[in-house]
Amino acid sequence: MTHFFGYGSLVNVATHNYPNTRRATVQGWQRHWVPSNRRDVAFLSVRPASDSAISGLIADVAPLSWGDLDQREHAYTRRHLTEQEYPHSRTQKVQIYRANPDFVAPHATGKHVLLSYLDCVVQGFLREFGEEGVNDFFRTTTGWNVKIRDDRHNPIYPRAQILSGAETSLTDAYIKELSIEVV
Repeated sequence: MTHFFGYGSLVNVATHNYPNTRRATVQGWQRHWVPSNRRDVAFLSVRPASDSAISGLIADVAPLSWGDLDQREHAYTRRHLTEQEYPHSRTQKVQIYRANPDFVAPHATGKHVLLSYLDCVVQGFLREFGEEGVNDFFRTTTGWNVKIRDDRHNPIYPRAQILSGAETSLTDAYIKELSIEVV
């Protein structure tokens, strides 16, 4: 059986129907916001970083298909994690999605992180890992030099979720702490 490792919106199980989710950590990767060359947004990806580890969820691909997941993650390519990256990869074939260079703009100027997207990711980490998991998400993610587009009340992100007041306050507190401009 094959699996995927989700490190962003795929951590929020309300955004998908992939079964048998479980917490995991992979070594040698770092989350990073990358600018899209197709739209005025930035999206979450990973890049190699030998001194970094990130948490997320592993889930079974079956009974759904890679085709379904690849369609959702159309701006990404996937690759197998090695045993150094995920020690159980000998018995569990796990793949990770990384931004496809064909979808990445050379500069982040004018690119925004959608607040509805960030809210979805934070909600997932909070539900799976608690407040420490949210802190870890922000600490192990780079590229916060983008602006955040406030679409919370009229979401553009297709898998936006309804958040509680406490969940939105948590996201807002990290935005403030990181001095990220919201437009």
